[in-house]
Amino acid sequence: MRVEIRLAGFGGQGIGLAGLILGKAVSLYDGLEAVMTQAYGPEARGGASSTNLVVADRPIDFPFVQEADVLVTLSQEAYSRFRAEAKPEAIVIIDEDLVEPSPQDTCLKVPATKLAEDLGRRIVANVVMLGFFTAATDLVERESIEDAIKTSIPENVLELNMKAFNAGYEYARKMETGQ
Repeated sequence: MRVEIRLAGFGGQGIGLAGLILGKAVSLYDGLEAVMTQAYGPEARGGASSTNLVVADRPIDFPFVQEADVLVTLSQEAYSRFRAEAKPEAIVIIDEDLVEPSPQDTCLKVPATKLAEDLGRRIVANVVMLGFFTAATDLVERESIEDAIKTSIPENVLELNMKAFNAGYEYARKMETGQ
């Protein structure tokens, strides 16, 4: 098993932190191999940002994402730039309020930023997206992501981030059941 995952958006959305949490969850808590690389524009905030993860059940010889099996985008620029680099059959997850997909593309849509705003802090949209990703892909155990969040997020914002994760996770489960 080898899965290539790309998380992308713009600086300030916590793309790097989301990748770190996901990589930690699969490698430390699920017992898989994982390699993470990051790319970002020269701007501190607002520039392009991506985190790339290769997850496998054996040692990883080539650590770079060539054709993503899963693409998560939190900005239009990220979707426009990286969709062509993902497999045609890739699982594509978008923030539905920030990304307008191509008409022929099938995407899983989540209002991650809106759900984060409903919790009081837009900045946790990345963790909302991790919750959605966890429920929608079954690539990582829920408990593993929760443990990774608990060991990666400062105590003063941990409760908010756990609520954000649960909001994304429950949104995906409701989509599955059609509620």
